Amino acid sequence: LQAQLQNTQSAVNKDLQAIKQETIQEASHAVEKTQVVQSQQQKSIQSLQLAVADVKGRRPNDWLLAEADYLVKLAGRKLFLEHDAVSATKLMESADQRIAALNDPSLVSLRQSMTNDITKLRTIPLIDRDGLVLRITSLQQQVDKLPLANAILPEAEVVEKKAVSQDINDWQSNLMTSMKDFSENFITFRSRDGEVIPLLSPEQHFYLRENIKGKLETAIRAVYKEQGEVYSAALKTANEWSKSYLNQDDNSVIEFEKAIKQLSEQNITVKYPVKLESQIQLSDVIRERLRREVTVMTSEEK
Repeated sequence: LQAQLQNTQSAVNKDLQAIKQETIQEASHAVEKTQVVQSQQQKSIQSLQLAVADVKGRRPNDWLLAEADYLVKLAGRKLFLEHDAVSATKLMESADQRIAALNDPSLVSLRQSMTNDITKLRTIPLIDRDGLVLRITSLQQQVDKLPLANAILPEAEVVEKKAVSQDINDWQSNLMTSMKDFSENFITFRSRDGEVIPLLSPEQHFYLRENIKGKLETAIRAVYKEQGEVYSAALKTANEWSKSYLNQDDNSVIEFEKAIKQLSEQNITVKYPVKLESQIQLSDVIRERLRREVTVMTSEEK
């Protein structure tokens, strides 16, 4: 009986120990969850304080600062995403006007950065991409009207004509020379060394013109993508095909090739700034002012 009681007591102690351990673990998990919730609530409170301070603490000058920040960010998007330097410059100038209206000596450094950005934007070369595309499109429309070259033969060898001498003793050679001159009025044989470029078939005519137009289309796409090497290579190939297969004596072909040459000399690649130095500086100014407002607001609540 004593042994049974001891066994029972031991089993009860083990159960109590297990229940105690389980209770401690559950309590620990509950504490951790409570701490996480408190941390999240604290962050929410801080976010609300920032939002309240942002709205409550803003003065008219702060709204001008916010407008300037928006304009600078918009200028950055115009520059980096659309490569629209003109619009970016105007937006930066508008932002600078907002900062100037604040009449705040502490923002002199910021205005200097904005001036530097505006100067950089103004030095970006402006390329009339639409104008280039219109000129290339006009050349495309002319391709079907350009005359093709005739069969091209190599230059014939220059044959020196033998003159009849005045010496009566040369009567035999003079007779042969006279007979040869007479026969050439009917049939003439001349040897030519070199490659003969034959006439193209109608099907080849079509593919030639389409290929030239295709190269011009490649140049158009390169203009918008700012691919300078692709642009130059496409125009060079189109010009080479024109010189090889189009009538070089025709004025329209001459003007066509002249226009291609002028277009190929046009630089379509522009190096844009990688960042606007005033953008980060302006964000820092706004963040610092907002931090001060929160600090003042918290002090007043205490």
